[in-house]
Amino acid sequence: MSKSLVIPVSRVRPLRLDDLERVIAIDRAHTGSARRRFMEKRLTAARAAPDDFVLIGVERAGTLAGFALGRVLHGEFGTVEPVAVLDAIGVDPASQEQGCGHALMGGLFDLLRSRGVQVLHSQADWSSHGMLKFFAATGFTLAPRVVLERGTAQSMSEQGEEI
Repeated sequence: MSKSLVIPVSRVRPLRLDDLERVIAIDRAHTGSARRRFMEKRLTAARAAPDDFVLIGVERAGTLAGFALGRVLHGEFGTVEPVAVLDAIGVDPASQEQGCGHALMGGLFDLLRSRGVQVLHSQADWSSHGMLKFFAATGFTLAPRVVLERGTAQSMSEQGEEI
């Protein structure tokens, strides 16, 4: 059995507007849909308020191989300290298991520390075992809170709930 050629991560860098199509393609490979409007809005918002966002990419052989999109919140989650939220992360399937995700997270952690942010939050689908494994491998733990969800199609009185 031959070993596949591993091309090392060449650098972690800020995302640029011209990265948009590549970010969308990487994201589509994982989500199955092109979240163009979401990605465009994030990049535009980051240009308008750069201190409130962290958008980085990782390159291999001069090509964007992965991205991470996050935002910095002030006064959220019951604290006065800034807290970051990782909204989206993706690595090109051909670059997975090559250190790109870990390089992204390392770059993200460094950038957040330089901004005085000590905590990063994220969410993952319970059945997304690969993502949960990745988060565990990069030091994430379960948060001491429960995320609750309720559909809005029925009113509270239709479900027999008291108002």
